[in-house]
Amino acid sequence: MRSNLNLMTEDKNVEASIDIEGSDSWSTFKSFLGANNLRVTNQRQAIFRAAYYSDDHFTAEDLLTKARLIDRSVSRATVYRTLPILTESGLIKEVDIGKDYLFYVSHRNATTFKAQVICKDTDRIIEVDAPFMEWYGKAVAARLGMKVVSMRLQIEARPSEGVEVPEVPSASKFVG
Repeated sequence: MRSNLNLMTEDKNVEASIDIEGSDSWSTFKSFLGANNLRVTNQRQAIFRAAYYSDDHFTAEDLLTKARLIDRSVSRATVYRTLPILTESGLIKEVDIGKDYLFYVSHRNATTFKAQVICKDTDRIIEVDAPFMEWYGKAVAARLGMKVVSMRLQIEARPSEGVEVPEVPSASKFVG
């Protein structure tokens, strides 16, 4: 099933053409639902699309807004019940920055460990490749006879005077 999604937000119009029936991620999600005796519903499909194809970090309330643009019948309760399912399936991950709510991010195309730089002024979260941390975490755990279950590196920072937090960080700024 191919559909064009026009996700309108306050600051931009995001258009995406998504063929979820042929995607490995959609198959993974459907299999995960089936293995846990959960039904594939239109609401869960809308939540999956809004979450997995999101380009930025989002809260549950952000996800509710985006999912309702796809299917108006999506309820807040369904979003909150579906988020743990998406995280357990490995398709999105939780990002806890010490607030009274969590952020989430799509776990697609994750080939290296990501560190998170959190702007203390705006709560913006910038993901930065940090492959050395993956190696270091595995090396330390192996030395102790253990296996890594999860790791996270969060850096809290404020912009230098006169510098704005970048919308999309340039990779060259973080290399050597």
